Amino acid sequence: MSSTGVLMRPTSLEQQKEDSMEFLVEFEVEVPAGTPDAEVEQRQRAESAAAAELAEDGHLVRLWTRPLGGDGTTAIGLYRANSEAELDDLLAGLPLGDWLRVTVTPLAAHPNDPATASL
Repeated sequence: MSSTGVLMRPTSLEQQKEDSMEFLVEFEVEVPAGTPDAEVEQRQRAESAAAAELAEDGHLVRLWTRPLGGDGTTAIGLYRANSEAELDDLLAGLPLGDWLRVTVTPLAAHPNDPATASL
């Protein structure tokens, strides 16, 4: 509580990190045949902005690409959310959302994780 008697909730990214779950999310983009190049480019720009906002809000922690056979690539992201339902809502709001095939894997801490070994 603050000195005025008001209950104060932590709002820092660190508190959000402690209270949230982590998810490994794999994306494959499937652009519908016949989609104009201008629409693809516009959605890709919007997707980039959305990813930056998710990172700023503490939801998108890391993002990688993994080459696939042929011309394809897969994006793999480490996300944080309070629940799988919240994550689903975040992913559904992505500009490329209706072109994505998404696989979500909830993650749990491992007892031998070097990041927590010194805690």
